[in-house]
Amino acid sequence: MSPRTALQVPPADPLRALSRSLLLLSEQAQQAPPQDLLHQALQTLRGLVPFDSAWWGEVSAGESGAGGEAQAAPRNWLHGSIGLARGFADEWNALAAVDDFGLESMRRLGEVIRERDVVGVAPEDPQVVAFSERHGLYHCMALTAELPHSGLLFFVSVYRPQTRTEFTDAETVLFGEFALHLLQHWHHRLQRLQHESPRRPWDSFALAQPTGELLFAGLRISQALRAACPDWTGTRLPPAVVQALPGAPCNLVLGKACRLRLEPCGPLVALSIASRQHKQALAPRELSVAMLYAQGQSHKDIAATLGLTPATVRTYLRTAYAALGVRNKLELVAALRNA
Repeated sequence: MSPRTALQVPPADPLRALSRSLLLLSEQAQQAPPQDLLHQALQTLRGLVPFDSAWWGEVSAGESGAGGEAQAAPRNWLHGSIGLARGFADEWNALAAVDDFGLESMRRLGEVIRERDVVGVAPEDPQVVAFSERHGLYHCMALTAELPHSGLLFFVSVYRPQTRTEFTDAETVLFGEFALHLLQHWHHRLQRLQHESPRRPWDSFALAQPTGELLFAGLRISQALRAACPDWTGTRLPPAVVQALPGAPCNLVLGKACRLRLEPCGPLVALSIASRQHKQALAPRELSVAMLYAQGQSHKDIAATLGLTPATVRTYLRTAYAALGVRNKLELVAALRNA
């Protein structure tokens, strides 16, 4: 029997509190702006199960070799938090491979775990001990579950310092029920948003605010962004992508291999990995630049005609080449003729 199923059911008053909290969560899922939903939901959870700090977001579980050796450490790709330092996620990424609490949560998907579930199993890594002391993570409770079709896991963790009591069995039940409902609401909200934009595989799809903060990103597009921008740490899009967001709909080429399609999605911007097998529709400005270039005009001529800078013209041409799958001017002329 798992620790979760062995817990005693809370008395009537906590159950009524859970019912009220789930009703409020349903209202928030319908009415809150998508960029505010998770933060509002965690504040609702805080009224049900008091905590001092919280962390939530998306994580990849890492990979192991055939002999069990680590090939890739777990990684947090985007997150939100309450009461934690700005650099918390970056610090965790640096020690994720030795964080027994996080690893146990990723192994026991859909279950609530507390620090008591890992304490004493093996000596804690000194890095993790120092990290926990630095951020006041003495009493911990977390639930991790699959985020369907994204290639990533969704997690919620809450913490109390040493001066507070540990999370009780009753609070663990309440937390687990609320967190699973939250994941379901969040997935449904993401589905609705994806329906408002061109359909893409979930792992190749992302949603961001116009300022660049990510709300969702699948594993494949996250890995592509990291490969194109090695210094990218997640949560906020790389600067080159942020600069391109106001131009959506448009295509963007990052590095040598990352081709992105940007589309408006209500108040947000949807990003997806552009298909190599299918030609992507050009945005109006990209099409104008490509047509004029195909007709023989120079970068300077096109810039003067359209009121752009030569650098912007070159950017539009690069994205047009990538979207149409062409490598030179002759192929561009042919592609535009057949479009």
